[in-house]
Amino acid sequence: MAVDPVVVTGLGKAYGRRVALDGVDLHVGPGEVVGLLGPNGAGKTTLVSTLLGLVHHDVGTARVLGRPAGDPTARRAVGYLPERFEHPGWLEGRQVLVTHARLLGLANDGRAAAADDALRRVGLAGRGDERVEGYSKGMQQRLGLAAAVLGRPELVVLDEPTSALDPIGRREVRDVIRGLRDRGTAVLLNSHLLGEVEQVCDRVVIIDRGRVVRSGTIADLASGAEVRLTLDHLDEDAVAVLQGFGRITAHDGDTVLLSLDDVAGSSALVTALVRRGHGVRALVPLQRSLEDVFVDLVAASGESADAP
Repeated sequence: MAVDPVVVTGLGKAYGRRVALDGVDLHVGPGEVVGLLGPNGAGKTTLVSTLLGLVHHDVGTARVLGRPAGDPTARRAVGYLPERFEHPGWLEGRQVLVTHARLLGLANDGRAAAADDALRRVGLAGRGDERVEGYSKGMQQRLGLAAAVLGRPELVVLDEPTSALDPIGRREVRDVIRGLRDRGTAVLLNSHLLGEVEQVCDRVVIIDRGRVVRSGTIADLASGAEVRLTLDHLDEDAVAVLQGFGRITAHDGDTVLLSLDDVAGSSALVTALVRRGHGVRALVPLQRSLEDVFVDLVAASGESADAP
């Protein structure tokens, strides 16, 4: 039976009085791509650092590839691309990867081939003999990604992998991530580019103020459908009916945006309005984006935290 690459339960970490992680649960299955989202200071870096064994948690459990987070045996099977990837500029790209291959414990006679394979997978084939100082920022980012996928790890943790890349480079990184998934490699992707997350992730975990505020597939997160509704007259009674079916997020005259509690509730809403004597002039279903969901959840999390 395959071991789940990441299993986190009730994880807690505090720095003095500041709580960085507060009862975090996280699961990443084999061959699954999970997006980790959250505003700055949400706890994402602490969570990733804990999984890599760079930070010791206070409470809860964190297991990577069936072993406690930070265990050297598990760590060798984890590829990691930090947000800032730097190597001495005088090194050649292939030399960087051969050094990583040695640290991973790859056989001496297979290191060069592994480096060339990683360079090819990230679009740097034929550029391995050039010095890092001659690489563009985007090429250096690709080199960092090559180091992360070197040796075909079982889990790859990517921190903002496309931040320095042009649209073509971003597409190539997405292809690399999909290739990892096809080979059964799990990927934990930390990114502020929500459009990138939408295109490659099987599930998304949104964290804020050290807590997981929502997790699920993109479809699950956007399941509370939004509609644009125009009535013949918007009065207090109509507002009361609307609020029985969801949350009014905006209004202009007699037109409102309503976030429905139930994606299938549109027809029942129209029936309820008509029975109360309200004419419905138009109802247009709207597709919520991941950005809409993210902003709403983080805003709600902040309001909850600020409440007395």
